Amino acid sequence: MNKILPMLIFATVMIGCATTNQMHEEIPMGDVPAERKIDVRGKRITTYILYNVVENLKNMNTDEVLEVITDNYVPIDNDMQAWSRLTGNRIISTDKESGYYLYFIKKTNTTRQQPKFVMVISSNGLEELLSPLGFALASAINGNEVHIFFQGPAVQVFKRGFRESLPGINAPFSSFARKGLNDIGHVPPQEKLEQLDSLGAFFYLCGPSMDHFKVKESELILDKVTIAEYITFLEAMEKADMFMQF
Repeated sequence: MNKILPMLIFATVMIGCATTNQMHEEIPMGDVPAERKIDVRGKRITTYILYNVVENLKNMNTDEVLEVITDNYVPIDNDMQAWSRLTGNRIISTDKESGYYLYFIKKTNTTRQQPKFVMVISSNGLEELLSPLGFALASAINGNEVHIFFQGPAVQVFKRGFRESLPGINAPFSSFARKGLNDIGHVPPQEKLEQLDSLGAFFYLCGPSMDHFKVKESELILDKVTIAEYITFLEAMEKADMFMQF
């Protein structure tokens, strides 16, 4: 397995680089008039795409249209449609006939109950952080109230200058893995924390874990952090609609 992993990382980097470096042809405006347009081709991670969609919609008026260009990639389309159903922002037109997907999204002013999503993260590894931060970011993008408790080595993710890495003998390949993941839309963990913060997420750090892993409050990259233990987070978990642990 240890011999295979570097090869997989190299393949990921090459695919990411090839996708990112390809030239994007100019695409004429579609039949639907749009106030804004974003081109996220080359990115295959829908949390990256939809975070940019949400950030643009924040500064738009109700009923204004955002044009979004993505790769022709089925997982993106399924996630875009699910996000539309969950948030009420309407995809009023799509074009999937060419080598890309073209979405026209109308901002709507809908009121929905805000589900409460809670999560516990215990690892600081490069691969181990992908899913928990991805699910947390997806939940926040959908408008959920997000609460995350970091314990054990995971508290180091908040330390200024932290760099996630692969375990053991694969550690030297970490920079290649980080670049390959970043190229397709998996931004670094600390950038995801900043995105979550901008979307209103709540963070909790285990105090004893901070002591053990030598993380000082003055070194944290974010100010809005609650340093506590289990009982404080149990209060946050009360009446949670969704719970995940990693």
